[in-house]
Amino acid sequence: MKKVFISIICGSLFLSCKPVSKSIEDTLNSQGTSVHQKEQGKDHTVTNKEQHTEGTKTGFLNDTDRLLSAEAALKNLPQYAGKEIFIYLFLGFYDNGTINVMLQHPENPEYVDVYDYRDGKWSAPVPKQLSLQEDIQHGLISLNKVSFATVAQVNKIYREKASGIDGVKPLTNIYITVVNNVIDWYPMNIEGSRERYAIRFNTDGTLKSFKQD
Repeated sequence: MKKVFISIICGSLFLSCKPVSKSIEDTLNSQGTSVHQKEQGKDHTVTNKEQHTEGTKTGFLNDTDRLLSAEAALKNLPQYAGKEIFIYLFLGFYDNGTINVMLQHPENPEYVDVYDYRDGKWSAPVPKQLSLQEDIQHGLISLNKVSFATVAQVNKIYREKASGIDGVKPLTNIYITVVNNVIDWYPMNIEGSRERYAIRFNTDGTLKSFKQD
């Protein structure tokens, strides 16, 4: 399994870029992504130098039923019975049927656990080692504000826009980051062989903007 190498460009912010990027890197493990975050008017860029995707493509990103089933299974985890679930920093979906997410611990709000979804089941929680610089509260969003079905809508819009651009590679992952308790959907760019477009989505997955860079 290949390692994801991440380079970071950021300013000095109250939510340090280094611990944030480290948390996302550890969660991604070998899944290839590129993250661009904005916070307090400054940019963070977290970019893979290498991408790796496991498994056979299954159309998971376009399968609303399977996405909702995964969401229901997460909400039904016994440790969260009767409790609100909070996503921390990252929730990633992959077309091979897997999901990665960091969640605030159900008992201790200062802890975070990593969960993987594979073969239709959620893993046991894996404790996440956090830096003292990480401000957990600013990286949280309630699962009640995120519908897994939105992934299929983002996927549909992205593919529609990409269909008219030459040289675009197939979409293999869609994910969100949470900064200052606000969701950003990714990808944020469509890369063609000769053209590059910026694409932005609203929280509910509808198209916010689309223009050539």
